[in-house]
Amino acid sequence: MWYLCVFFHRLLDYRRAEVEALAELFGAFDDGVGDDHHQLQWKLPERHHPDSPFHLVNLPSEDAARNIANRSLLVKGIYELWGEGDNYEELEKAVTSYPDERKLPYLATETTFRIVVDSFGKIINFEEQNKRIQSLKFIPFKGRVNLKNPEQKFWLMETDDYGSKNGLPPVVQKRIFFGREVGAADRKLLPTYQLKSRNYLGPTAMDAEMAFLMANQALATKGKLVYDPFVGTGSILVAAAHFGAMTMGADIDIRVVRDGRGPDCNYGLPMPISLLRADNNLPSWRQGLKEIFDAIICDPPYGVRAGGRKSGGRKLLKGAVDPYTVPDDKRTGHIPSTAPYSLAECVHDLLELAARMLVMNGPYTDDIAELAMKMHLEFKENHLKWLEDGNLHSAVFSPTSSVNGASGDSNFNRDSKPKYRGKYV
Repeated sequence: MWYLCVFFHRLLDYRRAEVEALAELFGAFDDGVGDDHHQLQWKLPERHHPDSPFHLVNLPSEDAARNIANRSLLVKGIYELWGEGDNYEELEKAVTSYPDERKLPYLATETTFRIVVDSFGKIINFEEQNKRIQSLKFIPFKGRVNLKNPEQKFWLMETDDYGSKNGLPPVVQKRIFFGREVGAADRKLLPTYQLKSRNYLGPTAMDAEMAFLMANQALATKGKLVYDPFVGTGSILVAAAHFGAMTMGADIDIRVVRDGRGPDCNYGLPMPISLLRADNNLPSWRQGLKEIFDAIICDPPYGVRAGGRKSGGRKLLKGAVDPYTVPDDKRTGHIPSTAPYSLAECVHDLLELAARMLVMNGPYTDDIAELAMKMHLEFKENHLKWLEDGNLHSAVFSPTSSVNGASGDSNFNRDSKPKYRGKYV
């Protein structure tokens, strides 16, 4: 069944990806919905920009839609769409023609309901909201109004021409949607886990929203084991532990491992199985150990707020001194020397770690393994060239067109740029 999925207008590249991951988590593809590669079917409403918050998605059941919406961070709500139109006359015709067997159970006398008027890109004052609600008299509501805790919540949503140069996707024509709320995101957990509520923070602590978004895309849930090889103060493990996953982390900096303490620091979540002082460049796993983790989630050091470090020290790496073992009487409180850890090495080591330690037939499927191997080989062959060219970041993480697309006439007119710049604003 097709549902209206309304997103928060933020982190645009992650919106559909999060829903796809949660659909996998809640078994939406078990009923044959989507294609062979476990991707949902999506459509845009008529004349809507791809960055619009309004999308139509095909889901197998209302339970699946509710579960996805309730756990998502970027889905404002998923709605059973009763009608849409360019004006209220078209909306009335659409809602009236919607099958009664789908509408009447939610309009019965024993139900309580509430109507919410919402808009995108503009503000509708209280008086105008009441006028719009009164215009819905053609819908035979028989239940009682309950504004605090209704059994059914109906949404009247508008998008209109709000002008240009405001950073929002362009609107070709006014569009009005009316539907019944199936599920909505609970973003109350973000203030609970916000960074300022923590006792210990590092310079690269992950924002709570991004950490929970990454945990959703990694399908973190009860019974799963999640590993962060650059754990720092544990922000990602906090998100994974909140969803019930078992956690494990490692970091080369003993201070953050010792003092950050991960999920147990403030929130009473289960402690990680282990927090290791370990170097991702020198894996500490025993020989032959593989397929341990259900997900590896991390924010690797890419040199913006903090550069990567690996074991060794400059003298050791240059061969000025021989490898040595720290004496037993000096191990307590000892902080080993480290050397710079390049992005190329970091990505290479992460790919090696994932290929060896991720559980197959979980989120890490044969298709993903094959694709990862192709990307791994490409990276292995080209990363030195990318380093020399100075385009390592764009070559690895961005389409090649974005690197080469900057060429051309440098004296272009400033007004020739599109007014909407979307996620790049």
